[in-house]
Amino acid sequence: MQIYLPIAEVSVNAFLLLGLGGIVGMLSGMFGVGGGFLMTPLLFFIGIPPAVAVATEANQIVASSFSGVLAHLKRKTVDLRMGTVLLVGGLVGAAVGVQVFAMLRSLGQVDLLVKLCYVVFLGIIGLLMFVESLRAIRRAKKTGTVPARKKHNWIHNLPLKMKFRTSGLYISVIPPLIVGVLVGILAAIMGVGGGFIMVPAMIYLLGMPTKVVVGTSLFQIIFVTGFTTLLHATMNFTVDLPLAVLLLIGGVVGAQFGAMIGTRLKAEQLRILLALMVLAVCAKLALDLLLTPSEIYSLGPVGHA
Repeated sequence: MQIYLPIAEVSVNAFLLLGLGGIVGMLSGMFGVGGGFLMTPLLFFIGIPPAVAVATEANQIVASSFSGVLAHLKRKTVDLRMGTVLLVGGLVGAAVGVQVFAMLRSLGQVDLLVKLCYVVFLGIIGLLMFVESLRAIRRAKKTGTVPARKKHNWIHNLPLKMKFRTSGLYISVIPPLIVGVLVGILAAIMGVGGGFIMVPAMIYLLGMPTKVVVGTSLFQIIFVTGFTTLLHATMNFTVDLPLAVLLLIGGVVGAQFGAMIGTRLKAEQLRILLALMVLAVCAKLALDLLLTPSEIYSLGPVGHA
């Protein structure tokens, strides 16, 4: 069933969009990521213009993340206090990121720079998570118990400490604020929720339990991507309503299933699956940069290169 998207100015199969939304929503509920790093390239692939894809995908991230948070709230696996601290940093970072994006745009080649950021960050984070999770699984097979990650390091000795009861932590608010700012900047520049950066940082840097990290990450993503969506809709007018609705429906349903699956998997299994997903997207983006495009030439107004 074909449906015409007025802002994107293309016709796309409605069931395809529902399916894509459902898959990404499931990943959101399982791993605590918004899914923008996966959905945005998929929308490019089916012919959605980049500007519309980025703006409209933010709607889907908000919906699937909200659905996932509701499921995790029922299971009491959301640290609202930690989420609020991360959110404050995220909003500040998003404001800074908008300015950075404007600067990059004035320099030209912003598309190439954004894709390079994807490849670098996804590659580094994916490899680190994959190696660490693989080692943890191997040790668990040998000893029968999963080795506990170090929860205390130099970061935890910083001032301005606060208790985060759900996470079982008593740490400084400075590291979560810095993490939030960095994720907000990357979210504004790369057009994603930032969960693929946030989740590893919360696990390995802050020492939070994996099951709490997922719900807390989704809580923060809701507001940061909601802010981004508002800016796109009011300033750029690039939000396609029919596309957003179909992605929303699929994402909300998928997130509920993802949250149920995520609670049944071991922490190490969740991390290694997320690492594989991140590496797969990284490889696809790297290939797109290295391989010769199918259409080498493009048409433009006379007098423009």
